[in-house]
Amino acid sequence: MSGGRAWLKQALASLAQEAARSADTHLLRLDLPAFPGIRFYLKDEAAHPTGSLKHRLARSLYLYALCNGRLHEGQGAIDASSGSTAISEAWFARLLGLRFVAVMPDCTAPAKVRLIRALGAEATLVPAGVDTSAVAREHAAANGLCYLDQFGLAERATDWRGNNNIAESILEQMAREDHPEPAWVVCGAGTGGTSATLGRYLRYRRLDTRVCVAEPDGGAFAVGWRTRDADAKATRGTLVEGIGRPRAEPGFLYDVVDAVEEVDDADSVAACWWLEEALGRRYGGSSGTNFIACLRLATAMRERGERGAIVSLLCDRGERYAESLFNHDWLLRRGIDIDAASRRLGQALAAA
Repeated sequence: MSGGRAWLKQALASLAQEAARSADTHLLRLDLPAFPGIRFYLKDEAAHPTGSLKHRLARSLYLYALCNGRLHEGQGAIDASSGSTAISEAWFARLLGLRFVAVMPDCTAPAKVRLIRALGAEATLVPAGVDTSAVAREHAAANGLCYLDQFGLAERATDWRGNNNIAESILEQMAREDHPEPAWVVCGAGTGGTSATLGRYLRYRRLDTRVCVAEPDGGAFAVGWRTRDADAKATRGTLVEGIGRPRAEPGFLYDVVDAVEEVDDADSVAACWWLEEALGRRYGGSSGTNFIACLRLATAMRERGERGAIVSLLCDRGERYAESLFNHDWLLRRGIDIDAASRRLGQALAAA
């Protein structure tokens, strides 16, 4: 027992040291002439050591597992993922000296799979339509692994009242800006943990800032939000990895979200390509989905004569999608006319 407690203390100390070494992510300001009086801020979560917003979640999931007695010395971990969370979980597993297994759809971007394996973890790919969470849960039980369960635990593993959660970080960084209390914060919904944390924290701080979920057309969060259906199912698939879940997840807290913007995949991809030109770096599909939602909210604000700030997230590194979302031929084979979508986006950004 004493040996197990000693290992636990060392594991928790390692996570605390890692958090102390990690500076917060940058908040980039983007001024668009088409939207006078409206400031856009993009929080660059791709700057984390593991390249995505999921770095925060992975650390929280390991802390939750350790402090709840679910993860023990000598035990490995497993989780279901579309890739980015698994990359972060694999990185933390290596930090802690643990075996890690990622269960992912076989359509996951190849670069993500390569990175997970490069970190020393195992990647189990299952056919599209197979429930990755069920596979991970069964594998955990059969092999004595700790099931980290990002989809089941994301909204509770993070301390939404503070402790450097993403909402607290955003507000601290906005404190000296022209509009320190944003009109909107925009995010996607994969596990639902980020939208839940944002919505809860903004209410806790008694702010008027509203939360918008940017969702691929027909995604389960959008379907469920309209009806508050905990068993909602997506009405169509998406090429954007990480969001647009096929079914509602346990962390989908609809009542702390003020609006949902559904975005066509072509528009999301065009926004990714535009962001690369504007910022000089590539970001993944969900960053594009978020940006389109920001432009729609800003358009409505402009029509009402409102000023203010809109904050959103740059969720993960776009290099992971070089063979897919940033590949012209790959897009054409999936019915995405990136040139037409880019022209539509250019028109929206040029509108006065």
